[in-house]
Amino acid sequence: MNEKPKRPTLDDMDLSVGKRARFHRLFHQHGPGNGTMLLLPIDHGLEHGPGDFVDNPASADPSFQLRLAVDGNYSGLACHIGLAEHFTGEYAGLVPLVLKVNGKTNVPPDDEAFSSLTASVEDAARLAADAIGYTLFVGSPAQDRDIEQFRQVRREAEQLGMPIIVWAYPRGRHIEEKGGRDSPYAVEYAARVAVELGADAIKVNVPVLDDRRSRMPKPYNTMQLTEEESIRRVVRIAPRTPVLFSGGSKLGDEDLLLKARLTMEAGAAGLIFGRNIWQRPYKQALAITKKIVQIMKEA
Repeated sequence: MNEKPKRPTLDDMDLSVGKRARFHRLFHQHGPGNGTMLLLPIDHGLEHGPGDFVDNPASADPSFQLRLAVDGNYSGLACHIGLAEHFTGEYAGLVPLVLKVNGKTNVPPDDEAFSSLTASVEDAARLAADAIGYTLFVGSPAQDRDIEQFRQVRREAEQLGMPIIVWAYPRGRHIEEKGGRDSPYAVEYAARVAVELGADAIKVNVPVLDDRRSRMPKPYNTMQLTEEESIRRVVRIAPRTPVLFSGGSKLGDEDLLLKARLTMEAGAAGLIFGRNIWQRPYKQALAITKKIVQIMKEA
């Protein structure tokens, strides 16, 4: 179990022609270009609120992230439809678009988390997106509506040859009772659910190893894991499916680069780093991006 999981290739994924062509652009024609993906997300204004732009006021203008995505050689930029329609035109063809098709604000508590549709797969095709992003809340009391909504989105995506990257997020009061949203149990479960429901790629957080282990269900409550082992377990539980790891809350340069290297060495297919990048002044954001890209090229 300590062996590094095999990073899936396009051949492993058995994709339709449309999905394969779009994933080829994301995994090989942009970004590191070696079968890994580096996404720059800017869905935070909806999902987190304007407070995320306070540390770097320039980042409130999506042009900041779009220019960074081009200059930093990102594989793609992920955003909601309003930003995609009104800000990405001059960058069309320069950086691939991942259109988020559902979302929610963080005003209500996450006890019964659910993200409503905000766009369609047809919108993604019209905007020349290379993938859609769907947020799936695993464990929420509202997951029955979520799974049905995802089924409809997946059917549309199959018809239009559009890959789906699932933001697989454990959420809800029951998840918190069983060790928390970032526990190894919760992260692995969310990743596996996304695979079983038809995700073409998955975005998860790095599992957190803390003193809530005893609250996790068996056999997780007795596992003795290192951080690298916990990451490898997530990758292994999602066979033939690229797993992308999130940067999470803002980290210092050393910790951010350590997380990038650790996840890639553990078999990750890519990274989605948002606030950790664009909450910095532009030159600093570009400099740290180049270091991350180099780590991924060596993976």
